Amino acid sequence: MALPVMLRSLRHRNYRLWAVADFVSITGTWMQVLALNWLILSITGSATSMGLGLVIQTLPTVLLGPWGGVLADRLPTRAVVAAGQVVKAALSVLLAFLALSEPSGVGALYAISLATGVTTALNAPALGRFGGEVVAPDDLSNGLALGSVLSSAARILGMGLAGAAIPLLGVPAVFFADGASFLAVLAALAFMRKREFFPLPPSAPGERGVVAGLRYVLRDPRLLIMFGLAFVLGSLGRNYQVTMAAMSDGPLGAGASGYGVLSVVLAVGTVLGGVFAASRGRLPMRLLLAAAAVCAVVQTLSGAAPTLVLFAAAILPIGAAAVVLDTTVSTRTQLDSPGHLRGRVISAQGIVGAASGAVGGPALGALCDTLGARTALMLAGALCLTATASAAYGLDRVRRARAAAAEPAPAAAGAPVPALAAAEA
Repeated sequence: MALPVMLRSLRHRNYRLWAVADFVSITGTWMQVLALNWLILSITGSATSMGLGLVIQTLPTVLLGPWGGVLADRLPTRAVVAAGQVVKAALSVLLAFLALSEPSGVGALYAISLATGVTTALNAPALGRFGGEVVAPDDLSNGLALGSVLSSAARILGMGLAGAAIPLLGVPAVFFADGASFLAVLAALAFMRKREFFPLPPSAPGERGVVAGLRYVLRDPRLLIMFGLAFVLGSLGRNYQVTMAAMSDGPLGAGASGYGVLSVVLAVGTVLGGVFAASRGRLPMRLLLAAAAVCAVVQTLSGAAPTLVLFAAAILPIGAAAVVLDTTVSTRTQLDSPGHLRGRVISAQGIVGAASGAVGGPALGALCDTLGARTALMLAGALCLTATASAAYGLDRVRRARAAAAEPAPAAAGAPVPALAAAEA
């Protein structure tokens, strides 16, 4: 029986195994995130200390991401992915034993967070490249979109399970559960059929360094424009945790319960966006621009929302459009880059994402504190809309230049037309 277009990636056995394993692993990861934040907060009583732990995990991606891309392009992807899962499982178990010892300080927790961040930085490009090897190229966009749906669902499930497990079973049990979740990925890798992969070519001996990947990205204006747009929207238009909290605690007067409602609405929006992207046969650049415009316009309007209900109504399409944008960026990053450089291009995308989150959170927080949440949303939305219009103009210029370069040069005066010359010969 033929599968619906939205589920076409599931016809690949290796992708089915990967999707299930990824869902289990992401669920465990979000359980661990909440448990670690809670542990740090319970030890220090400081939200700043908790935020520092998140920064420590993110920073290695910005600094070491290019080397992760080199590993992904040079070594067997399956082996790199497996090694990363083993290390992360060991770090989760180490966290569990550390939590059992009831530490009085957070130094060791920060050290494990740093090690986890380094592992993620070196392993993430291989994960992205491997995702392109378990489905046919024609199904890649669908596979990434379905992955977004599963990721959103796993995030919701993981946070819910952690919230229930921490008071009932304790923080160490959550860390042990996260460690066990990586076994699902290792099992999936073991049961995949080698003949059903769609392998990408490894990097050539002369193109195995960081410089080769950087040179490729800098020479591709479409990639630069796309990454630039993703950075602006990721920093000013995507740090919803900051703006939702500021609006709920400030102008809307909804408090913590209102923030919880907005978080659920945002999660529902991300699932709807993933379903929409999965139902599309293609994810072209014009869809990327449309999604970016929706995010920017609705964010600008959301600043004027007088009630929690209307603000939530704005959050829903923002969450959906953001996932469509992310999926399109990931698809175009992979399909528009050569296989032997794929890992390094994916690592560049990861660096852009990590940097935008690191810059955007403090920037939006400062805007909310100085200008107010409403003005901050409107200003950031206007800047995002300006970036979207600039990206549309730049992409059109690139398209026109490539079309002009592809046209045959006009024949010189007095020279025979090529067809006639061939006939005369």
